[in-house]
Amino acid sequence: MKAGPSSGDDRQGRLRVAALVLAAGAGSRMGGRPKSLLEFDGVALIQRLLIALSHAGVDPVVVVLGHHAEHIAPLVQTFPVTLVRNPRPDEGQVSSLRCGLAAVGAEADAVLVALADQPLVNAQDIGSLISAWQQRPEGREVLVPEVAGEPGNPVMFSAKVREQILAGAAHVGCREWRSAHPDAVQMFRTDNRHFKIDLDTEEDMARFARETGQLLRWPATLLPS
Repeated sequence: MKAGPSSGDDRQGRLRVAALVLAAGAGSRMGGRPKSLLEFDGVALIQRLLIALSHAGVDPVVVVLGHHAEHIAPLVQTFPVTLVRNPRPDEGQVSSLRCGLAAVGAEADAVLVALADQPLVNAQDIGSLISAWQQRPEGREVLVPEVAGEPGNPVMFSAKVREQILAGAAHVGCREWRSAHPDAVQMFRTDNRHFKIDLDTEEDMARFARETGQLLRWPATLLPS
């Protein structure tokens, strides 16, 4: 993200934000289908997210695949992203996070970790998160959106946190780092529910339709036979 002067590690130049998109899950609560390929207005959620990141000026972008990689890769390989395969996706989200962080590179000042199943997160939301990051108090290494007292996504953290996660034990991810360093966490309090809406079950899809009046659809290739 090209930005002007701000607080923290980017004071002397332009802030460089890398993004890590986690899309390695099995979708077990969605009938074993990849949530990231749900279509909203005819566009797969992961494609919508990559477009939003691009419009917000985030670069580079790393996409972590695992389960369903053969279905997801063809839809994202035309974007300027780095694809990483988690060889052990059943070990959970932390394993995917660590695979992706290893591929981000040390040139980024901050890393934005995004989920591929948040249908409403757009470029403006990402921009507001980056602005909050730039305005965070000194010493805050992680930024978490908070809606109605509950944490949301995406989250951002510094290059320092990236290095410490990768240097830590295999079970250590961002959540574990936050728990160990509560004073280094900055909450971005907002009433923007885009940061809280994600999709884990078909009930979540039904709730989304009720609350927004918008339908999410599976692509024809993933419909039950």
